[in-house]
Amino acid sequence: MPVWTWTGLKAGKAATRWPQRGPDGQDGVLGMPRWDSAACRTGCDACAAACPTGAIQVNAGKAEVDYGRCIVCQRCVEDCPEGAMASSYDWAFGVRRREDLLWKEALDSRVGQDLGKWVARSLRRSLHIRHVDAGSCNGCESEIGALDNPFYNLHRLGIFFTPSPRFADLLMVTGPVTAPMHAPLLATWEAMPEPRLVLATGTCAVSGTPMDGGYAGGSGLDTLLPVDVWLPGCPPNPAALIHALLLLLERMPQRVQGGHYGAG
Repeated sequence: MPVWTWTGLKAGKAATRWPQRGPDGQDGVLGMPRWDSAACRTGCDACAAACPTGAIQVNAGKAEVDYGRCIVCQRCVEDCPEGAMASSYDWAFGVRRREDLLWKEALDSRVGQDLGKWVARSLRRSLHIRHVDAGSCNGCESEIGALDNPFYNLHRLGIFFTPSPRFADLLMVTGPVTAPMHAPLLATWEAMPEPRLVLATGTCAVSGTPMDGGYAGGSGLDTLLPVDVWLPGCPPNPAALIHALLLLLERMPQRVQGGHYGAG
């Protein structure tokens, strides 16, 4: 018996049962930074000045964070002199509306729009994905590729990738959506049968950041296609991708302020 076969049999099942139970494989992974108003005594704008993508604005001593522009670099955490901007482990942050990524201190804890039970019924709790790279650095693609490994085993959830848009329920877009990719994206979208959904995957697809200021950069999917779920992150990890896909299928709730799950 080959050594690798014996090793596999000895190790047993490697797949996780997350999100029902078991590990999500993201222990210790830093997520979106959180602002604590009680710790911010001077109201300085050090966090905003440190942010390389302009995701943070400080108005009247209060920070407003656009997670759709956040690349999770932790610069704001490192440069905050009072510790008001702190690291978190809240990485699964798919939302149904772009404005739900605009985090303010007074954000309503019930956010998001219901996609409708007709989506879950029409897809019969399964999902076929056509992925299109619209100019990414391949960071998102690396995380997407991990979905099919033995640990995450995406197929166990009834979710599959397909090479043809004619068999796809969901268009998963990565990258800042550069101008040369507009026509291919629209052609893919038009070839998909109804009901067809769109997932903006990664901060690039959400807002074009950090390439939106360059001559060859894009501006994200906002003005090109109707987006059903926005998933920031640079890149979003496999567990975050699974959360966003199950959010589309109404099989998981949207995360709300503070990182917990709630109705949405």
